[in-house]
Amino acid sequence: MPDDAAAARAAAEEESAFSHPPVDPDATAAYGDHPDQVIDFYTPRGTESSASDSAPDSAPDSLAPLVVVLHGGAWRAPYDRRHITPFADYLARRGFAVANVEYRRGSMIPAQGGEGPVAGRWPDTFDDVAAALDALPALVREALPQADPRRTVITGHSAGGHLALWAAARHVLPADAPWRTGRPAPLRGVVALAPIADFAIAGKLDVCGNAALQLLGGEEKFAERQPYADPALLLPTGIATTLVQGRTDVVVPQAVAESYADAAAKAGEVVGLTLLEDVGHFPLIDPAADACAVVAEEIAQLAW
Repeated sequence: MPDDAAAARAAAEEESAFSHPPVDPDATAAYGDHPDQVIDFYTPRGTESSASDSAPDSAPDSLAPLVVVLHGGAWRAPYDRRHITPFADYLARRGFAVANVEYRRGSMIPAQGGEGPVAGRWPDTFDDVAAALDALPALVREALPQADPRRTVITGHSAGGHLALWAAARHVLPADAPWRTGRPAPLRGVVALAPIADFAIAGKLDVCGNAALQLLGGEEKFAERQPYADPALLLPTGIATTLVQGRTDVVVPQAVAESYADAAAKAGEVVGLTLLEDVGHFPLIDPAADACAVVAEEIAQLAW
């Protein structure tokens, strides 16, 4: 448990991140029939220091890199994509084209023990992320013609960081996985922000009330489903991956990201791990925080 000072700091960081009003998208498109199966699109605005600052001189000016955003919230129903829209808008103002993906999360029925809603739906959450990514190229052509799908980076925060890593690893899923693809996704890379990236260590640390256990259906199903869902078991991916993690994060502690990076190294893959001093969980998606600029630069380094 964090001490009082750490808890107060974390609360202040969360308050700052959630203080920004939601930003409406420029367009929204459905990738399925469920109300949560939608993607919001933000056109590149470029009014702040632009992603193109990191671009080579020969890069085309007419199209912008595409950033796919997967929001966090422990895969639980109360936390939808609206809370991350200021971050999506922040990226758009830095010259990126942005696709903010919604997906089905847990029901509002309290988890066993009554401590809030259950995390995630199996297999719906994974069905949706796979379907959204598969539908994205066609939807982008229609709704976001300013985007260059050849320069796509996936980013996600917390539980969304898990989904970003998982989406980039579909080609290494078990052979009988319904979401498995025959080849790697055409991505420039993944930037996972304080991701729930290793379910074993997340369980030991009781991350988000052991949300990963709930996501997979509880104790009875966890071992059976873990090989299909745990990014730390889906390595190497062959896709450039960077984790950005605050050292003072008390929501998803640094040890989770470090464990994933260690698993990648054992699998023969180098994963970048950017550790930010005096930064907790929420500054990574808070446009008012310096950490958010670091995230944008990490995305730009892969996108260009």
